[in-house]
Amino acid sequence: MPTADPLDLLRGAGLRVTQPRLAVLAALADAPHADVEAIATATRTVLGTVSTQAVYDVLRALTEAGLARRIEPAGSPARFELRVGDNHHHVVCRLCGSIADVDCAVGERPCLTASEAHGFVIDEAEVTYWGICPDCSTRTSPTTTLSPLGTPSEGTR
Repeated sequence: MPTADPLDLLRGAGLRVTQPRLAVLAALADAPHADVEAIATATRTVLGTVSTQAVYDVLRALTEAGLARRIEPAGSPARFELRVGDNHHHVVCRLCGSIADVDCAVGERPCLTASEAHGFVIDEAEVTYWGICPDCSTRTSPTTTLSPLGTPSEGTR
C-alpha cells in the first residue's frame, strides 16, 4: 500500500471511508496485480462477508478516484494495483500468468512519443511485455515450446 494512510487516501480522493474500501486497499497492498476473485477472497478474510459485486463497486470507485489502476493483459481477467500515476508497464508470464511491474525507460518516457498521435495529446501508454518468469523457466521441460499465441505445447520429438 502507498505510504500514505488509507484513511487519508480515501478522504483526499473525496471518498467515504468504509470497511470494504479499507479491506480492498489492504488486499491490493498485499497482492498487487490481483484479480477480482483474489481481492474478494482477501477482503472476506477481513470482513467475513462481502459480495463480489461490492468488491467490483469498490474497485470502480478506487479506479475512478485515481487510487487504483486496472490492467487487462490479453487472455487474463482484469487485474488491479495501487501503483498509479507513473506510467509504468508490466511483464506477464505466458505460462503461469504472474505479473511484475516494469518501469518506463530511465530518464525519459519514449513510449509517450507515438509515431503518429492523430492529434491526440498522449499522457499514458500501456506496454505489456510477455515472456517466461524465472519460476516457470526452471520448471519448463526442454520439449515444451510456445505456440504463436504463447500457450505451451509439447514440442516434436
